[in-house]
Amino acid sequence: MRLEGTTALVTGAGRRVGQAIAIGLAQSGCDVAVHYHDSKQGAEETATAVRAAGRQAALIPGDLSDPGVARGLADQAARSLNRLDVVVNAAAIMVRQNVEDVTPESWDETLDLNLRAMFFVSQGAIPYLRRAKGKIVNIADLAGLEPWPAYVPHCVSKAGVVMLTKGLARALAPDIAVNAVAPGAVLLPDEWDDKARDHIRETTPLNRLGAPADVVAAVRFLLSGTDYATGTILVVDGGRLIR
Repeated sequence: MRLEGTTALVTGAGRRVGQAIAIGLAQSGCDVAVHYHDSKQGAEETATAVRAAGRQAALIPGDLSDPGVARGLADQAARSLNRLDVVVNAAAIMVRQNVEDVTPESWDETLDLNLRAMFFVSQGAIPYLRRAKGKIVNIADLAGLEPWPAYVPHCVSKAGVVMLTKGLARALAPDIAVNAVAPGAVLLPDEWDDKARDHIRETTPLNRLGAPADVVAAVRFLLSGTDYATGTILVVDGGRLIR
């Protein structure tokens, strides 16, 4: 796929990795539908950066924990930018919580946004992506491939994203390729102190933290670097999974 002249919907594009992906795709020639929920200011900054790259941007608010909103997101993107070729599902939350403190409400909050919403955003995009022979890239997580005791609901949600990616890849082939990127220590939680950051760096085989640019590069590869990958989970973690 050539990215120049295509249109991408990026969920969670008002902050962190989602914002970096949206801007990176604009720099590769994509018009971008910038989805956000609580991060309006960040989304506006994303849209400004997209336009500075010479591309069109459309701001699309929505609470993706509502499946109806999630299913309708692609329609909004296509109406705003006249087509839809790519969906990047990046919206997610990551809540640190002892197992004993998990409630049905906190469980649902994580699973509804991190996993269920990803399915329904993708489902709503199917007609557009079939016409375009388009692609979906889901942002999974190293947490979906190994257990983190303080983040069990998050791990479960991201493990679900791994299987969702494979299931959609089978169901939507050959018209739509579906892959995922599983980042490791790329953007650590804001509340982590220097000691925690140093520990992660020192226990990463490549002996450094990653950056949003590493995820952007992986997304670009799955979109435009190959047309012969589907159902792939591309781990970008400095080697932490094999430590």
